[in-house]
Amino acid sequence: MLPVDDLGEPVVVDAPQRVVSLVPSITEAVAVSLPSALIGATDYCTHPADLDVARVGGSKYPDVDKVMALQPDLVIANSEENRAEDVDRLRANGIQVWVTAAPSTVPHALASLRRLFGTAWDLEPEWLVRAEELWRDTRTPSIRALIPVWRRPWVVVGRDTFAGDVLKRLGVGNVYADHEERYPRPSLEELNATKPDLVILPDEPYVFTHEDGPESFPGLPYVLVSGRHLTWYGPSMVEARESLENALNYGKN
Repeated sequence: MLPVDDLGEPVVVDAPQRVVSLVPSITEAVAVSLPSALIGATDYCTHPADLDVARVGGSKYPDVDKVMALQPDLVIANSEENRAEDVDRLRANGIQVWVTAAPSTVPHALASLRRLFGTAWDLEPEWLVRAEELWRDTRTPSIRALIPVWRRPWVVVGRDTFAGDVLKRLGVGNVYADHEERYPRPSLEELNATKPDLVILPDEPYVFTHEDGPESFPGLPYVLVSGRHLTWYGPSMVEARESLENALNYGKN
């Protein structure tokens, strides 16, 4: 019986050595763990900083012809970041595609990565073991935070998200954790009405800065954090805990 990806689709994988990743965080994971195997990535795959592979366009709209021209023996995609029609086209052309599910928690994300590396390469990366150790515990929330990830329109972290669970494990409650949507789009008036203890502003996907974002929440404490540390699941998680804790402690003072 063939192995299946996170969505239950069968995939032929036997230590693939020509991999194209359409998911920035997983691009970093493959590049760190199996650098010789990665041959292609999206324009948004910015890590490792010295990554030197063929570029195939954006995550949402990759150039599928460029992907196929690389003759990969595996393409890695994500159910939330990539379009089903692109995955279908690749598969229709005989390309093996492993689709990861959008993780709702840190354990979900790490388990997905463990299964991918274990199934495709029989590999347990050291960074993965370390990340599992670092993120095992969850603290009791001591503050309530608002976490915008975009503006014009405003989009915030809602229920069942990796970022929300990352903050929960650091003792930060999300004011939109019980919202029916994973990424609600409230009005600015509604956002301010939630009266959080802290506004957490990442630098991706929207690049919030001291001059762009905080002015919309007058009187509320805010902190700028690395979007990669907040939303990427992969090797960056080893450094993410200390980085986010330092930023949050600064924001509480």
